[in-house]
Amino acid sequence: MTPNPAIPFFSAEAFAALGAPDLVYVRPIKAAEILADVPVGVTDEVELSPDQTLYAVFRADGARLAVLTDKDAAVAAALAHELAPVSVH
Repeated sequence: MTPNPAIPFFSAEAFAALGAPDLVYVRPIKAAEILADVPVGVTDEVELSPDQTLYAVFRADGARLAVLTDKDAAVAAALAHELAPVSVH
């Protein structure tokens, strides 16, 4: 794909800082996504079904900051860290 010079390119860092560095988004994810990212043995003490829905807090650049069991807890965690959460459906 050829870049369009009329559309500015932002690095992940520049995008995250654009206008609202404290803005984060909360969206549902499946536990399978988390289990795929965690080394074997780390989750042995936690019972997660791969189909279980969890809620993750992400920075504007897409970096996952936290994963919680329910949406209210994810929003509360973001607020507790002085972040401005928005929901993504």
